[in-house]
Amino acid sequence: MPSLVLDSYWRSTSAWRVRIALHLKGVPFELRPVHLLRDGGEQRTAAHGERNPMQQIPVLEVHEHGHPPRRLTQSLAILAWLDAWLPEPPLLPPDPWQRARAWELAEVVNSGTQPLQNMAVLEAVERMGGDRQAWARDVIDRGLRAMEALVERDGLGPHATALVGDTPTVADLCLVPQLYNARRFGLDPDAAYPRLAAVERALVEHPAFVAAHPDRQPDAPAAS
Repeated sequence: MPSLVLDSYWRSTSAWRVRIALHLKGVPFELRPVHLLRDGGEQRTAAHGERNPMQQIPVLEVHEHGHPPRRLTQSLAILAWLDAWLPEPPLLPPDPWQRARAWELAEVVNSGTQPLQNMAVLEAVERMGGDRQAWARDVIDRGLRAMEALVERDGLGPHATALVGDTPTVADLCLVPQLYNARRFGLDPDAAYPRLAAVERALVEHPAFVAAHPDRQPDAPAAS
């Protein structure tokens, strides 16, 4: 089996998704912290830029004996590779429509929400004289309200244990970190998105989600 190294920051929601998947799959991996704030951001160093020209995290580095390391740099691409490489437990439902729904919900976060409230965007908003907190709250709320409406339309019940089907999918791996961010910026998921919050409550006790939580990462402030 190849050895894996994950470039991660304890509170990065994109890296968090990958950590959950690795723990779900039961794959050992080395975590290589990349501090997004220290010294102007370690993601902006030449060494990290060589691993990821976008100067972002996560990066998953795959080491196989006798071969140079291979790297993937986008969280959903990493999840897709992990699921193809290690199909059990699956990160996608077997039914084609349900698979598409899982990707749909994941992309509401991955494409429509998280990129609009990441650190680079908030810094740009502030440089232009905007209120970074208000901006982040607005874009997160808009994305999560859309997600709530989608699962309500599809009949997600109050006792659901996952957004699509009965086990965690890529949608849930995107949901839980984004709800954490919602609270960071002053939103109340339990009041505003009750179906999403109910699924989160069902997931946060899962061992893979517990292990991937920011507070349990070696680079979390309490660990230093």
